[in-house]
Amino acid sequence: LQTTKVDVEAELQTYKHSRQGLDEMYNEARRQLREESQLRQDMENELVVQVSMKHEIELAMKLLEKDIHEKQDTLIGLRQQLDEVKAINMEMYQKLQVSEDAMKEKNEIIGRLEDKTNQINATMKQLEQRLQQAEKAQMEAEAEDEKLKQECVNKSESLQKEFSQKEKQLLQLETDLKIEKEWRQTLEDHLQKEKEAVSHLRIETQETVNLKKEFLKLQEKNKQLKRVCQDQEAALQELASKLSESKLKIEDIKEANKALQGQVWLKDKEATHCKLCEKEFSLSKRKHHCRNCGEIFCNACSDNELPLPSSPKPVRVCDSCHAILIQRCSSNMP
Repeated sequence: LQTTKVDVEAELQTYKHSRQGLDEMYNEARRQLREESQLRQDMENELVVQVSMKHEIELAMKLLEKDIHEKQDTLIGLRQQLDEVKAINMEMYQKLQVSEDAMKEKNEIIGRLEDKTNQINATMKQLEQRLQQAEKAQMEAEAEDEKLKQECVNKSESLQKEFSQKEKQLLQLETDLKIEKEWRQTLEDHLQKEKEAVSHLRIETQETVNLKKEFLKLQEKNKQLKRVCQDQEAALQELASKLSESKLKIEDIKEANKALQGQVWLKDKEATHCKLCEKEFSLSKRKHHCRNCGEIFCNACSDNELPLPSSPKPVRVCDSCHAILIQRCSSNMP
C-alpha cells in the first residue's frame, strides 16, 4: 500500500509538470490568436482604403472627359495612385505571408496539443489501472479484515491492536481511492477544455483561409482596374496626339498669316527648348508663341497678355517683350 501511495504521488507530480507545460502552450496559442485577430483587422482596414481609392480613381476618370489638359494632370495623379495601390498590394501580400506562417505555427501547436492530449489519455488509463489495483487491494483488505474479526473471537485482546491498524489502513485506502477519483475527474475536465481550445483554433484557421480567398478575389478586381486604367491611358495618349496635330495645324496657319504680314514666326518643329529658361519641351511642358516677336517659349516664360498694334485684344507675349512694351508705353506717356 505504501508503494502504491508513492506511485500515485509520483504520478501526481508528473501530471503537475505536464499541466504546467500545457498551460504555457495554451497561453502562447492565445497570444498568437490575438496577433492573428490584429492582423485580420489591419487587412480589413487596408481593404477599406483600397475601396476608397477605387472610388477616387473612378471620379478622376470622369473628370478626364471634361478637359484634355485636366486629363493630363489627372493621369499623373492616377499613376501615383496606381503606384500606391501596388505598394499596398505588396504590403498586403507580405502580411498574408506572415499570416500563413502564423497559421503553420498554429497547426504545429495543434499537433503538439494533440500529442499532449494523447499522453494525458495514456496517463488516465494508467491511473485507471492503478485505481483498479487499489480497489482490488481494498477488497483483499476487507477479506483479510473479515478473517481477523473471526480470529478476534478467540484472540480479542492480542489482535485488537492489529484490527485497529487494519481499520486505519482501510480508511487510508478509501481516502486514496477518493483522491484518485478526484484526480481522474480533474484530468477529464482539463482534457475537455483542451479539446475545446483545439476546436477554436481550427475555426480560426478556417477563417484565415476564407480571408485569403477574399484577398485573392480583391487582387483579381485590382488587376481588372489596372487594365481599365491602361486602356484609359492609351485613349488619353491618342487624344493628346490628335490635339498636338490640331495645334500644329493651327500654328502652321498662324505662321502663314504672320508670313503674309511680314513677321518672322518660328516653326514648332524648329524649337525643342524654351528660348528664355532653355528647358526642353514635353507633353506636360507645351510650346507657346510670343505674338510680338514670334519666338517659342514655355508657359512660365510667356504668361503675359498685352494689346498689340496688330491685335487690340490682349494676346500672349513673352517676358522680354512684355518688359520692353511696358517700358515703351511708360516712356510714351506725358
